[in-house]
Amino acid sequence: MPGPFGAESTTDDVLAGVDLTGKRILVTGVSAGLGVETARALTAHGAEVVGAARDLDKAKAATAGIRRGLTLTQLDLASLASVRACADRLNAEGRPFDVVICNAGVMATPKGTTADGFETQFGTNHLGHFVLVNRIAPLIKGGGGRLVNLSSAGHRFSDVNLEDPGFTTTPYSEFVAYGRSKTANVLFAVAFDARHKGRGVRAAAVHPGVIQTELGRYMTPEVIAQMTRDITKAQAAGAFNWKTIPQGAATSCWTGVVAGAEEVGGRYCEDCHVAKVETDQAVRGGVQPYALDPERAKALWSLSERLVGETF
Repeated sequence: MPGPFGAESTTDDVLAGVDLTGKRILVTGVSAGLGVETARALTAHGAEVVGAARDLDKAKAATAGIRRGLTLTQLDLASLASVRACADRLNAEGRPFDVVICNAGVMATPKGTTADGFETQFGTNHLGHFVLVNRIAPLIKGGGGRLVNLSSAGHRFSDVNLEDPGFTTTPYSEFVAYGRSKTANVLFAVAFDARHKGRGVRAAAVHPGVIQTELGRYMTPEVIAQMTRDITKAQAAGAFNWKTIPQGAATSCWTGVVAGAEEVGGRYCEDCHVAKVETDQAVRGGVQPYALDPERAKALWSLSERLVGETF
């Protein structure tokens, strides 16, 4: 395997020499930022990519430079009706996927709810993908298929709250809500991996890094500046650096098509490697142990089924 790769590696670095001809990959959130770059890089190496986006006109404009290998499908993760319709279309086509990359998401939104009444970030980032992936799970190829959930170092802001997922009894905080949803992304990967590795399908979560994309559109310049100061202060050495979009999408590509299945299955990856479990909040990297807890993952799965009214 080529490498080693790190924080500054780009999509072109990790995919150098990789031939993805014949591979079919689903990527959500292809209307901006990391989703567009992920689709570009994968198609450039021969993959056929199905890009899902809420706003198809925006996605068409954003992906105009991708000349071949990309088709688009409509998906609004904040509406389970849209999620189910998307899954129905993909299942009706019956064409399998080698990799599913759950890239779409929202961050630090004002308090609100999805079309189905779920807290916006938990409902969009976790429950929408939970329903989509489970409904199309039979399409993910056995003997090598893979699921990649985009999480974040923001999972450190909070564990999931299984008793009050919608902030009914607890005060709402944009970043606590974001942290809950990003922890849920990791726990979903852990549970999905445990359920499907017997047929050769593995799942992992990734932290792409901190990148200036539309994900932060709800954050004021003052909030971004304070976040940068806080991260820099928390690091043991060195100033905080933003990643470029190609650097940010690299870990998704590495985890999805480059790294070994046993290496990443059930794990959390960052900077194109498997992250260490880290409990010290003064260390910026690593994954909190609660995000990899298999019992917590099972409990979240059960809660998610109850909330969406489906059993998988």
